[in-house]
Amino acid sequence: MRKVGVGVIGCGRISDRYLDNLINMFPFLIDVKACADIIPENAENKARQYGVPKACSVTELLSDPEIEFVLNLTNPWAHYEVNMAALEAGKHVYAEKPLAMTREEAKHMIDYAGSKNLLIGCAPDTFLGAGLQTCRKLIDEGWIGRPIAANAMIMMDVSSERYHKAGVGGALLDMGPYFVTALVFLLGPVRRVMGSAQMPFAEKTIYNRNSPDYGRRFKVEVATTVSGVLEFDNNVIANFTATCDGFRYWPRLEIMGTEGVLIANDPNMFSGGVYVQRRGGEMKEMPYTHGYAENSRGLGLADMIYAVLNNRKHRANDQLAYHVLDVLLGMRDSSESGEYYVTESDCDRPEPFVEGHAINPMEII
Repeated sequence: MRKVGVGVIGCGRISDRYLDNLINMFPFLIDVKACADIIPENAENKARQYGVPKACSVTELLSDPEIEFVLNLTNPWAHYEVNMAALEAGKHVYAEKPLAMTREEAKHMIDYAGSKNLLIGCAPDTFLGAGLQTCRKLIDEGWIGRPIAANAMIMMDVSSERYHKAGVGGALLDMGPYFVTALVFLLGPVRRVMGSAQMPFAEKTIYNRNSPDYGRRFKVEVATTVSGVLEFDNNVIANFTATCDGFRYWPRLEIMGTEGVLIANDPNMFSGGVYVQRRGGEMKEMPYTHGYAENSRGLGLADMIYAVLNNRKHRANDQLAYHVLDVLLGMRDSSESGEYYVTESDCDRPEPFVEGHAINPMEII
């Protein structure tokens, strides 16, 4: 199997995990050729740290014929612009979430990519990890009977201004994709959404004493507590709440069935405790049935490249990412209209990995 050239755009904090994984977990598949950043020193530092051959401008990276895939790790408000630039340069794109800030931007990207026979992939890829893959197997094998309802929640505090900015989309678009992607992976696509979005505070204060911004007040630009009822094609009903008005980080994902309940790991992580309680039994922690229990960010890109080389559909694909974006924005739209939002999108329930813990990670893809 040949190695594929990848260029990384965006060399902020999250790039460390991606670069480390792409270089050390998938050296037989991925060759990181270059990295670029709006701040040149950032790209130079990452190239030096990880042994990437070239730090360069975005224009130079996109013109490199040895780069077939672009990994877009820029800020959310820049996703559309960078994704389109990469597509226009003839590159396949794998981007951090969300796919875009609006449906219109996302649809334009997808349509353009299709017209050029290019592919788009998008984070999150945590649903490919050991935790949620195990959850999927348990559900598919009937451990909790027929799924009836689900409860998902992510609570965060005021330790960062990031989740309160319009350009990020609040906790809804920054953290929401992890949870809704997990729900779609486990239960299938969403049919309609009812939502309520609130902004309890016009201003907040950074209270994390370890933050350099400790004590600074800032204006809140978006709804910071958003809650919704999601109705799935298979008639499962789920509650989902995303808030950054709480006192700590607190994730929750539970699937209730006719014969039991499944408590999943944090969808923002590749692993964590997975528990099942069945009718008449006690709550038990379940062993992982799949690999990738470590922080494997970049796995979605590896699966995408492997899919291209083997002529199959990648799992963290644009249709899934667009459906998740449509659902999340639908919660906000429903809050404004006071009516259900019927999703305009659809997607296939992503195929799970093959069960197992292979030495060569691609053997279980």
